[in-house]
Amino acid sequence: MRPWIIWATGVLAYVVAVLNRTTLGVSGLEAGDRFHAGPGVLSTFVVLQIIVYAGAQVPAGVLLDRYGSKVLIICGAALMAAGQLAIAISDSLPAALAARAVVGLGDAFTFISVLRLVPHWFPSRQIPLLTQFTGITGQLGQVLSAVPFLALLGVAGWTPAYLSVAAFSVLVVVLAAVIVQNTPDGRLETTQTLSVRDTLGNVRTVWMRPGTRLGFFTHMGTQFSVTAFALMWGVPYVMTAQGQSRGVAGMLLTVSVVTAIVAGIVLGILTGRYPHRRSRFVLAIIGSNAAAWTVVLALPGPAPLWLLIALIVIISVGGPGSMVGFDFARTFNPGATLGTAQGMVNMGGFLVSLILMQGMGWILDATGGYSFDSFRLAWTLQYLIWALAVVGILVTRRKARRLMQAEQERSLLETFDTHPAGG
Repeated sequence: MRPWIIWATGVLAYVVAVLNRTTLGVSGLEAGDRFHAGPGVLSTFVVLQIIVYAGAQVPAGVLLDRYGSKVLIICGAALMAAGQLAIAISDSLPAALAARAVVGLGDAFTFISVLRLVPHWFPSRQIPLLTQFTGITGQLGQVLSAVPFLALLGVAGWTPAYLSVAAFSVLVVVLAAVIVQNTPDGRLETTQTLSVRDTLGNVRTVWMRPGTRLGFFTHMGTQFSVTAFALMWGVPYVMTAQGQSRGVAGMLLTVSVVTAIVAGIVLGILTGRYPHRRSRFVLAIIGSNAAAWTVVLALPGPAPLWLLIALIVIISVGGPGSMVGFDFARTFNPGATLGTAQGMVNMGGFLVSLILMQGMGWILDATGGYSFDSFRLAWTLQYLIWALAVVGILVTRRKARRLMQAEQERSLLETFDTHPAGG
């Protein structure tokens, strides 16, 4: 029972982190009025947060290896509470941007810290499924921002709504301090390097492991399409280029969340039962994403609603698919550097999501705005990312397999030397 309580506390921290991450997205109109900002400036909030989140992944991973999950979950929640408090009481745009960056930093500490708890508290056969459940359950934070937070915003106004989110973060600080423990025996397997030079060398060592890069390219190739759709360009694309209503756009996002939940459970079971076929699952997800977009973008006009639903279902599998990257990191890295490896993996998808969202914005500006043809051209940027990810997966998979085979042969030789035949 104790492992489940600790894991549930960590998952609650991640739910609250997603709540913090998505509050501004659902309060865009109110934010525009409060800070006297147009759509272009408001999009800076999203881009800035992703920049901070992605840029902080490796430093957060290094700190996680040094201090453990408990300290980073507490620090992450405290940073998010401080950032949301500042947003709640401020009406200055620069101050709000700075506060949003603080929220992004706290968010960056949380997810990989919760993932780090799983291999310490559960048997290896349960790790893939619990990793998926962690990511799936965290999306409840998006539901909290879209329903109760938005309702409170409409009834009580800006400051009480954002103060309530800050209060949830304070609650996480208290619960993590009381409940979370890094390992069953209380000991934390940490890296021993202390100097900046040694730390950088350790980061390089982790990156050079083929399994880490395999996880990075896995996360890169699977997550970005649905992320760019959900965080920035999906609703404008559906409403303007595809001619659907706001209600339909909301329905598609709901379908995306439901699909991710179901797909996460299925992928968790499959990757647990067939660990040597994980990369095949990932390549199949990437291929299906590219194929679905090809069908939609090849049409001379707007797609029928059933095809848009099919598109959303297919690309939404990419979210759970990206979680396989963390499983690769766990498989090919020792526990002492697992946080650094998971931070590198998590950076992959968010980094290319940022590039895609910004690149699509430039293309839309250069080709006349929110039109069918402009969006069709902008979405084709995805093919460059998929190509890079597939090449990266194929190359690093081959290297990881060679390394695994060499280690198995070395282990057999050591066993033979220790216990020779007839000895």
